[in-house]
Amino acid sequence: MTNQELQKTANEVRKGIVTAVHAAKSGHPGGSLSAADIFTYLFFEEMNIDPKDPKKADRDRFVLSKGHTAPGLYSTLAERGYFPKKDLETLRHTGSYLQGHPDMKHIPGVDMSSGSLGQGLSAAVGMALAAKIDKKSYRTYCLCGDGEIQEGQIWEAAMFAGAKKLDNLCVIVDNNNLQIDGPIDEVNSPYPIDKKFEAFNFHVININGNDMEEIRKAFDEAKATKGMPTAIVAKTLKGKGVSFMENQVGWHGKAPNDDEYATAMSDLEKAGAAL
Repeated sequence: MTNQELQKTANEVRKGIVTAVHAAKSGHPGGSLSAADIFTYLFFEEMNIDPKDPKKADRDRFVLSKGHTAPGLYSTLAERGYFPKKDLETLRHTGSYLQGHPDMKHIPGVDMSSGSLGQGLSAAVGMALAAKIDKKSYRTYCLCGDGEIQEGQIWEAAMFAGAKKLDNLCVIVDNNNLQIDGPIDEVNSPYPIDKKFEAFNFHVININGNDMEEIRKAFDEAKATKGMPTAIVAKTLKGKGVSFMENQVGWHGKAPNDDEYATAMSDLEKAGAAL
């Protein structure tokens, strides 16, 4: 897909995020919207996957370590054809398979159940190591939150990945600078993020994570990097695409009411038309 086609798709993913969280009357729109461009590039351009065969053996693996941004993942999976987009409206409803956090047992396209912050990268490292042991060619991708990387387990996993030279592993940090309690540097600063990953023997790429061309170049560079894992530190805008949510910490975990939903969808309709 061209960058413009990917941008249009990411805009549709954002519509799905807003629709799902509005229907649920709960959920996490801010970090889902900031990562929508990364979700879109991974599932529509980067990864070797097949919606018709979600468990195919040689598929690339994806772990959403910041599992609370499940609306972003679900909207992307629906857009990619893993399940009907209409099902997004059942998010968090009793009896729905689309739970508040990803569930690998019931949702096609989900490789790892996640949501306990800090744990997803360990699972992704295990997948990458398994590929090395089994001499398989698939790659593993893990999306972490910048607030999440305050968790110690992230760095235990990073140490192991660097030590084992897992060049089939790509970690993406969604660096929108806001977590539930406020700016990450005020809560418990993980900066400088790039230098930390470099210290754990990662190849590090800093990008604007809402710029499709920079995203493309970063993933191409990651694939070409041998002998060490890659960390892409993606500077993003929390709530990206919805005027009143952008860079507002209050939209970390809150659903829009009917009027706000209408405004958000109008914003996204205009953005789509402009593309």
